[in-house]
Amino acid sequence: MSFDPRNILVIDFGQLGDVVLSLPALAAIRQKFPRAHITVAVGKSCAQVVELSGSADSTLVVDRVALRDGPKPWAVMRIIKFVKEVRAAHYDFVIDLHSLSETNLLGFFSGASRRLYARRPGRSLDFLSNFRPHPNAEDKASHAVDRYLGVLAPLGIRDAPRVPKLRTRAEDDAAVERLLKKEKADAGVPLVGLFPGAGHPSRRWPLERFAELAGKLVRETDVRIIVFAGPEEKALVKEMREKFPKGTVIFDRLTIPQLASALARLSVFVSNDTGPMHIATAVGASVVVLLDRRAPDSYLPVSGRHQVIYSSIINDVTVDEVYAAARELLASGRMASLFAS
Repeated sequence: MSFDPRNILVIDFGQLGDVVLSLPALAAIRQKFPRAHITVAVGKSCAQVVELSGSADSTLVVDRVALRDGPKPWAVMRIIKFVKEVRAAHYDFVIDLHSLSETNLLGFFSGASRRLYARRPGRSLDFLSNFRPHPNAEDKASHAVDRYLGVLAPLGIRDAPRVPKLRTRAEDDAAVERLLKKEKADAGVPLVGLFPGAGHPSRRWPLERFAELAGKLVRETDVRIIVFAGPEEKALVKEMREKFPKGTVIFDRLTIPQLASALARLSVFVSNDTGPMHIATAVGASVVVLLDRRAPDSYLPVSGRHQVIYSSIINDVTVDEVYAAARELLASGRMASLFAS
């Protein structure tokens, strides 16, 4: 293909987990156009994930939550300002991976001469995409990683690596090391991470079960428990401190890069279906994923050692099931370490 853009805007406005699953597509774009300057327009909470991936030269951060929930006049003015910023950058190619009507319009108003959009029936404005050939329409049965990569098929991108990968930074590794040292959790004992949060209550395993799991792991295995909490779990932190075993470390103020560094140190990470779960797999941690059976397989980890536990409703998942899965991953991790040494 003779097409050789030099200033590319990639629109990637998914949630945290979606953006992690889009990383193979971002890496493929970077490899396809090594001489181009690549900017990724991304939600506020996801920008640091893109930066850690190393696939972008810059990010264009949009606080979609503030635009959605803030005063309408302010939101309109901010959108107008954002469109002006995009036009002033003089992009020559726009790729919209997530493809909603509003992001398709943003790509159109950017002034870029070529526009390649994901085709999402009922959600995207396909007539605004002028790159030929068009990608195939979205197949909701396929994995999210493959859906994002499928958008790039018209560029001749085939058989790209499917595994999302994130690299931690030395300064974040050092910051996490200091925090662990302060908690006396740096003595070589395996670390098991727990993430009790979730975007919706129906996807959240009860906090009491996480606490019971932590107690069982502490009693029956030689591990240290780290509980992670993000901004959405702020109201639960006091209860976490009351319910979890003595000696549990609670990290509730980590940045996204620090979270990645902390997750990379874990022997096992037990989590609901969340963005942090996807970050954990991207930095190489073994995960136990707790899912409502209604959750689609298209968002499960694509590689690595992991266990997925389903039930008709997430409240029916038992502590013994999760403990057995975590114990199995701990054992396999120890065996892998022996063979590697």
